[in-house]
Amino acid sequence: MDQSGRMHVVKPAHHTLTPIAIMAMALLREDDMHPYEMIRLLRHRRDDRMVAITNGTFYHTIARLQRAGFIDEVGSDRDGNRPERTTYTLLPAGAEAVRAWLRAELPRVDRPVEFRVALAEAHNLERSEVIDLLRQRAAQLDADYAEHRLGLAEARAGGVPEQYLIEVERQEALLTAETRWLHQTIDRLADPGYAWGGDPKPHETVYRAQREAARS
Repeated sequence: MDQSGRMHVVKPAHHTLTPIAIMAMALLREDDMHPYEMIRLLRHRRDDRMVAITNGTFYHTIARLQRAGFIDEVGSDRDGNRPERTTYTLLPAGAEAVRAWLRAELPRVDRPVEFRVALAEAHNLERSEVIDLLRQRAAQLDADYAEHRLGLAEARAGGVPEQYLIEVERQEALLTAETRWLHQTIDRLADPGYAWGGDPKPHETVYRAQREAARS
């Protein structure tokens, strides 16, 4: 509350985080890194298929995360004639911000880019929580699918020419595939034999090879 007696409303931190910010902090969950290595590692893993990554945007994102208290500097180094590079670490507030963002985005059906990143980073949450969040998403998709099919059937019954329904048919196909995949994925996650969580770099040899490629 300020001097005038008005209440300040603090918005949850996850509302201001971008998919790139989440990807950056998820990398720092694996290990401390400098931004150049983080960019190279994201590209090496082809994570830029989900979100376009430019050097300028990424470095700006790192600065914003530090100002927000989600990450912090832990040192710097210089390799040969290359510019000095600052290494960052993930702070507890950053780890919690990632989890809050995932909880907000996994159930949503109206933000496809955010969902792809949330799904890629869902392993930062407990298995049971991810299953619950995806079930919420599935319920919404099922409702959307039923509504869409009803609308398409009514359009055809009303004599709407097929040429005007091409896009609607495409959306029906996408919803069909999405709902089928989502229900199958939830069933797979519910299987105790499906590995989940734990060490963020379980395949040490592959992980080290990726880090070396990103550093070179």
